[in-house]
Amino acid sequence: MENLNGFTIFMLAFVVVGLPVILGVGSEIFKNWTQHKRAMANALSAQTAEKAAQYAAQTERLEQRVRVLERIVTDRGIDVADEIERLRDDSAPLN
Repeated sequence: MENLNGFTIFMLAFVVVGLPVILGVGSEIFKNWTQHKRAMANALSAQTAEKAAQYAAQTERLEQRVRVLERIVTDRGIDVADEIERLRDDSAPLN
């Protein structure tokens, strides 16, 4: 050990002390980053599911209206204008 120069001592200290510290801090940063990405993915998934439910409800309302219109058009025994007015009065407005 008599031939240890400054660079060798520096490298030895870096490997023994610095490298574990850097790896420990780096692993914590990576762990926090992955937790953040997972939370963002969950939030996006919940938001997407909510929008899908809203679209499904809107589609169902439109399908019901189309069924009513089909029934009105195909039923020849009623007065179409009176039926439209009656349905217009009974139905709730769409958002």
